[in-house]
Amino acid sequence: MAAKLRKGDKVVVLAGKDKGKEGVITSVDPKAGKAVVDGINIAIRHTRQSQTSQGGRLPKAMPIDLSNLALLDKNGKATRVGFRMEGDKKVRYAKTTGDVIDA
Repeated sequence: MAAKLRKGDKVVVLAGKDKGKEGVITSVDPKAGKAVVDGINIAIRHTRQSQTSQGGRLPKAMPIDLSNLALLDKNGKATRVGFRMEGDKKVRYAKTTGDVIDA
């Protein structure tokens, strides 16, 4: 299935403890159906000190389910993503405005 949300997309969280917050996707795991969003779903992880890192209690962005994310259109509103052919190229577009997301 084609990826409706990709790395670098600006999204808003629809459900969970961070509902309403906005961020940029840093990585996507399509097999698990999850994405890591910068500054969203933060958990404290305890790491052991090593020669390269300090260690201690470090905040880390945890994966969030793709179903709990919605793409932001140019107006800053949550939108669903559709696909259409423009010429010989398949492009993503915002369902609210009809604008092409990726050129």
